[in-house]
Amino acid sequence: MVDASAVGLEHVTRSFGDIAALSDFTLEVPAGTIAMLLGPNGAGKTTAVRVVTGALPVDYGGVRVLGLDPLTDGEEVRRRCGVVPARPALYDRLTGYHNLRYAADLFEVAEPDSAIGAAAERFDITEALGQRVGGYSTGMRARLALARATLHDPDLLLLDEPTAGLDPESSRAVLDLIREMTRGGKTVLMCTHLLLEAEGIADHVVVMDHGRTLVSGSPQELTRRYWTSATVVIDAEEPGDLDRIATMPGITSYQRDGVALVGLDSLDRVADLVGALVRDGVRVTRVEPRMPSLEELYFAVRRASRGGDATVEPETTEGPTAPQRSGATR
Repeated sequence: MVDASAVGLEHVTRSFGDIAALSDFTLEVPAGTIAMLLGPNGAGKTTAVRVVTGALPVDYGGVRVLGLDPLTDGEEVRRRCGVVPARPALYDRLTGYHNLRYAADLFEVAEPDSAIGAAAERFDITEALGQRVGGYSTGMRARLALARATLHDPDLLLLDEPTAGLDPESSRAVLDLIREMTRGGKTVLMCTHLLLEAEGIADHVVVMDHGRTLVSGSPQELTRRYWTSATVVIDAEEPGDLDRIATMPGITSYQRDGVALVGLDSLDRVADLVGALVRDGVRVTRVEPRMPSLEELYFAVRRASRGGDATVEPETTEGPTAPQRSGATR
């Protein structure tokens, strides 16, 4: 485990009675990246975060956070961390400003009013600072919790379901702000069971189940592992004209559901495929390599963990036409 990692857990086990919340769990989060712990409720995500902060000791294994041991250096670790739990404890009878001021005093922020103003502006709650938090919407409470967690300029952000209960617009705004913070060199470890949260934001993904790591890697690495064939989306002015693709050389699969989703043994065949269509008089309007969504990869990993087929099954979602596969009547 290297100190260049903001978070490092090696073969960690943590049980509650007879229940193993973490079992031989290993995690490494490089500094300046966003790592996502994905998994269903009860997978062990929250326990992992609590181990990182030192709130929970481990039964077995090694833990390093920002180069420190959270058990022996817990105060220093927590001073350099910002934490947003799944249900942030806010003081409803206090204003947003006084919630932040209390946190600033706890963290001994040198210029509290300046820090509060900057955090409120970043999370777009400046106009609500004078209001009691009990009157905040769910989205405003989430923004206040994030502002409080970043008030002392922490090196590591630990977020447990930070968009739970938010509307899509508020969720996207929170995720955009998280990405903005990593551009400034911060590290983020985020737990979620909502796959769309990790889409397009995660640098590293860890899929968990029953306290274990099913698979980990960058979205690109997981794509290479589970997306075994090249896939291209093709559309034409007359989509039915595309059905001839199914019998062309190098085609491993063919579906048409409004547009055609074509599996190839190599992307090198795309030019020849399009050329053949054009020679046949097909007016091609779209040729686009397709990558799997994180949702598709996630379920492929879950299938593999149960001994099933680990290959991602590509699907189309456009148009009313029923899927047609290679060999189907056209």
